[in-house]
Amino acid sequence: MSEIYLTLLLMITLFALLGSGVWVAFSLFGVGLFGMTLFTDAPVGDVLATTVWGASNSWALAALPLFIWMGEILFRSRLSEDMFSGLSPWMGKVPGKLLHVNIFGCAIFAAVSGSSAATAATIGKMSIPELSKRKYPESMMIGTLAGSATLGLLIPPSIILIVYGVATEQSIARLFIAGVLPGLLLVGLFVGFVIIWAMINRDILPDVIEEISLSEKLKRAKSLLPVVILISGVIGSIYTGIASPTDAAAVGVVLALLLSWFTGDLNKTTFFEGLMGATKTSCMIAFILAGAAFLTVAMGFTGIPKLLAEWIGGLELSPYALLAALTVFFVVLGCFLDGISVVVLTTSVIMPMVEQASIDPLWFGIYIVIVVEMSQITPPVGFNLFVLQALTGRNILTVAKAALPFFGLLVLALAIIIAVPEIVTYLPNNM
Repeated sequence: MSEIYLTLLLMITLFALLGSGVWVAFSLFGVGLFGMTLFTDAPVGDVLATTVWGASNSWALAALPLFIWMGEILFRSRLSEDMFSGLSPWMGKVPGKLLHVNIFGCAIFAAVSGSSAATAATIGKMSIPELSKRKYPESMMIGTLAGSATLGLLIPPSIILIVYGVATEQSIARLFIAGVLPGLLLVGLFVGFVIIWAMINRDILPDVIEEISLSEKLKRAKSLLPVVILISGVIGSIYTGIASPTDAAAVGVVLALLLSWFTGDLNKTTFFEGLMGATKTSCMIAFILAGAAFLTVAMGFTGIPKLLAEWIGGLELSPYALLAALTVFFVVLGCFLDGISVVVLTTSVIMPMVEQASIDPLWFGIYIVIVVEMSQITPPVGFNLFVLQALTGRNILTVAKAALPFFGLLVLALAIIIAVPEIVTYLPNNM
């Protein structure tokens, strides 16, 4: 029981630091120092120095700033406008019409940005004025954006999957490929929901359909070609084994720069803005990872993860019961922390339990990302909700209510991959 009390004490300390506004990385370092100083005889300074260096000096982390930079470059290009003009002609006769542009646009941008908030901001800035002008229902306009933008965390290249891979020593290439089919599953669920909703609520949707010839549709679809080449180049090179995730990220940056230059969006200002944006984000994530690595080592010295795993094992929970408990835990934690912080905070304690329950760590990586996606549209700290609140001017509760059906679809997707884990494991096992 003393270990349980120690765990509670450290958790209270962590949340007290986070609640008082201390940076996540400093909070992690602080709890690690507190735990090691009070409850172990280990040389704290030596452990801190070697752990931070070891966590920072990781080749796998090199992919992180490159993929972030690729997203920053494309965020400042005409990509979103090109996607809208390329996708919208094909959606006019599908039930739900242009609402599907939000879903497919987010899915495409997710595959080049790796960021949920960037996806919501980019697609939202382009689609909200267009859909509002055509008098589409605001709740579905916001809901499709909120739900679909979460695909930025799952469809590769995903920043959070890189973080999970580094934190748990899993293959980032296999994690990337494992996210493809679950990402397509979510796109299918979102599209299916909009079609069913549109068939039930025909009177609410606008009737105006722009008649466009097949030749014009194909001409407009050409604007999608550059980004399709970019996605295929990045994901295809990883899947076929031609390139590692880091190599593919470097290729992605070069292709993104060429694409931005070709469309006339690349200039000195956008180049340096994208570079600085990527630098700031990368440093923040690397700093958090270093703090998490130190906290993991500190917890190892105290023996808490092993004892907690034994305690959970003693409860004799089935894998399904354990996953149900972890889902609630992650969603609640995600109400107060961003997704990357949730992953790095919990892996040191959670992974021994997961391994003891014989759950595949690769599959668990996709599971945890979907749960974090759910937290992105959960108040009070759902980042996607804040982005859409800024874009629409609506209060956070209105935006959260619009996103609620898509939260339910994420829960359904979670249940499907638990029932059929091959959805996650099939592609990685056949790389």
